[in-house]
Amino acid sequence: MALAYSRALLKLSGEALAGGQAGGLDYAIVEGFAQEIKAVHALGVDLSLVVGGGNIIRGATASSQGLDRVAADYMGMLATVINALALQDVLEKMGVETRVMTAIRMESLAEPYIRRRAMRHLEKRRLVIFAAGTGNPFFSTDTAGVLRALETEAQIFLKATSVDGIYTGDPKKDPSAEFIPELSFQECIVKGYAVMDANAFGLCQANKLPISVFNINQPGAIARILQGERVGTLVK
Repeated sequence: MALAYSRALLKLSGEALAGGQAGGLDYAIVEGFAQEIKAVHALGVDLSLVVGGGNIIRGATASSQGLDRVAADYMGMLATVINALALQDVLEKMGVETRVMTAIRMESLAEPYIRRRAMRHLEKRRLVIFAAGTGNPFFSTDTAGVLRALETEAQIFLKATSVDGIYTGDPKKDPSAEFIPELSFQECIVKGYAVMDANAFGLCQANKLPISVFNINQPGAIARILQGERVGTLVK
C-alpha cells in the first residue's frame, strides 16, 4: 500500500515504557514498541521519535513536591535520555540502525542535536531518537516533539496515548464519552479538548502540522495511520 505520509515523528510517553509498573522500564513493553517501530521503518517511512521521561521522573511533579523547577526539569530531560538509550539498544538488536541525538551535549552517550545532521541521518534511512527535550526548562516533551517534527519536515505528528483518540470526555471515567474521529485546530480550542500542552498545540496550528492521536497499544496502528487509514483522531 502506498504511504500517505513518508516522514513522521512519533511522540512516545515515558509512562508507556513502564507498562503496568509504577515506574522504570518494562523491557517486554519496550520490545513490543520496538517491533512496531521496526515494522513502520521497514515500510520506507523516514521516522523519528521523541520519548518522554515520566516513568523515571517528571519535572513538573518533582517541582510541585519542593524541588527547584529548573533543576527538576533538567532531571526530567536526563530521564528522557535514559529511555532513548534503552529504545536504541533494543531497536539495534532488531537490526534497525538508530541514532540518539540530545539537546544537551553529552557526547559520550549520544550525538548533539544538529538539524542538518539529523536530516542526513533520515536521508540515510536511520531512525533518529531525539532526547533531552528542547534542552531548556519550562518546555514539555510535547513541545520538543513538535519542534523537532517541524525542523525535520515531518508531515504528521503522531501522539501516542493509552486511549483510542480524542473523546468528548475522559473515556476511562465517563462511559458516555463519545469518540471524535476528526477535528480542526479551531474546534479543539473552542471545545477545550486538551490534545497536548498549549505551546505544542500552538506550534502545530501555526505551521499546519496535522496531529494523529491514537492508542499505542493497538497493534499495527502506526503503520495503518501512515498508510492513510483512519486510526484514532486526526486534528488538522
